Amino acid sequence: MDMKKEYERWLANATADADVAAELKGMDDAKIEDAFYRDLAFGTGGLRGVIGAGTNRMNVYTVAKASQGLADYLVRSFENPSVAIGYDSRIKSDVFAKVAAGVFAANGVKVNIWPTLLPVPTVSFATRYLGTSAGVMVTASHNPSKYNGYKVYGADGCQITTEAAEEILAEIEKLDIFADVKQMSLDDAMAAGKISYIADEVLDAFIAEVKGQSVLFGEEVDKNVAIVYSPLNGTGLVPVTRTLREMGYTNITVVAEQEHPDGHFPTCPYPNPEIREAMALGMEYAKKCSADLLLATDPDCDRVGIAVKDAAGEYQLLTGNQTGLLLLDYICSQRAKHGKMPENPVMVKTIVTMDLGERIAAHYGVETKNVLTGFKFIGEQIGLLEKAGHPERYIFGFEESYGYLTGSYVRDKDGVNGATMICEMFSYYKTHGVSLLDKLEELYKTYGFCMNTLHSYEFDGAAGFAKMQDIMAEFHKGIDAIGPKKVVKVLDYSKGLDGLPKSDVLKYLLEDNCSVVVRPSGTEPKLKVYISVSAESEDAAKGVEKAITDSLSGYFA
Repeated sequence: MDMKKEYERWLANATADADVAAELKGMDDAKIEDAFYRDLAFGTGGLRGVIGAGTNRMNVYTVAKASQGLADYLVRSFENPSVAIGYDSRIKSDVFAKVAAGVFAANGVKVNIWPTLLPVPTVSFATRYLGTSAGVMVTASHNPSKYNGYKVYGADGCQITTEAAEEILAEIEKLDIFADVKQMSLDDAMAAGKISYIADEVLDAFIAEVKGQSVLFGEEVDKNVAIVYSPLNGTGLVPVTRTLREMGYTNITVVAEQEHPDGHFPTCPYPNPEIREAMALGMEYAKKCSADLLLATDPDCDRVGIAVKDAAGEYQLLTGNQTGLLLLDYICSQRAKHGKMPENPVMVKTIVTMDLGERIAAHYGVETKNVLTGFKFIGEQIGLLEKAGHPERYIFGFEESYGYLTGSYVRDKDGVNGATMICEMFSYYKTHGVSLLDKLEELYKTYGFCMNTLHSYEFDGAAGFAKMQDIMAEFHKGIDAIGPKKVVKVLDYSKGLDGLPKSDVLKYLLEDNCSVVVRPSGTEPKLKVYISVSAESEDAAKGVEKAITDSLSGYFA
């Protein structure tokens, strides 16, 4: 692509959106290069990028072009194509959702759109419930406010497969962004019956499914626990608080500054419950209220972070791995106690999620399936069980990045489900005089201490993209030892190991049950390193983890 020529073309044609037109006029050469050096990548995660002008940005033109390509794919693949659309609280999410709806409508694809912003799992659910050909969620999940994205689901409610993404991309690449996109206004399309709002009964059905995931099986627990909840200015407020209240949890305090949707995220620039700063205001609230439990969901409400009081009355954040292990053990123990464990039960986790989960699952006779990073691969396993006629075998899926799902009603991680199950688990243990920290310590004593950490290295722009490729090439050359631990085996997923799709991921199995995983992020300009350490104590594990991290630092300098 001739970047300068494409920029001039945009300057002449991208006049309908005032924000884009103004930004184009103010670009210097460096900004032109960053905005036009490539087309925004479309893959199994759809689109994600910085909001702004250019081919490498999220704007009404790139969204419309992607929607036209998807519409062409749907028209070719389905007799009466249809789509379910949702959006979150991010800047321009509602605008992008309406643009996409107008493109689909103009192409004869029936549109069902949520009338208000809602969590990402509700699109997966609506796709399945309404029987649409595809689903689209406008979201950038937990990214900073400058980002937005476009997530695509297949007819099964799972994120699109690699094969489908390639077919859709081929359709997109045929298109001229200005000449080949058909469009209708939302009002005209609704008047013509081409677009309909999704009815309240669909949200009611979604919440009923979440409530049906309880594993109390009639046991009574004290639900008058003091809960502080933050939706982090996203979509979780209504569905999370409604579900909890209907389940009997009424002692809920919402963090006022983070209560209402706001794509600028004024009190949490990185609205990700994995990050301590995003949880800081909620922790202040918890201290003031002397709360038992702090919950926070990310803006599209598919991730949940929590904090609980320790023996000294201070609030301690739990990692996604720790919460996932606790949920896994709770669900398994409750099902086993009440005789509700299905035959040949299955738990699914990603390869970067704490391996201790496998030992817990094995204790209860539960099979573990390890999949590539990304909840879509967990959803894919649920689909395979369903095709085999045994969806009930699936009892839990989780990933270290704070994503959980206990049922097959959706095919993506669900923060509403996660929040509800965490509150139930907390109440159950509190009723029996046990804290979550006590229970976690018990798991470590039973199965051995293990810690996982994640380190992210950011590489922006064209130069950063090239550097990431160079760094991965260095890792592919091979390593004999990482820090104090020898490399025992290397799992190169770029070759398609264990029946999984090919992916540029390397997992180094180290001595003493330690491991390191290196992979490029699929949604951000980052390389991610996951370190897992098993040791006789937490202090010993921290020492080993630091030595491993230090030894890897040279690669990212």
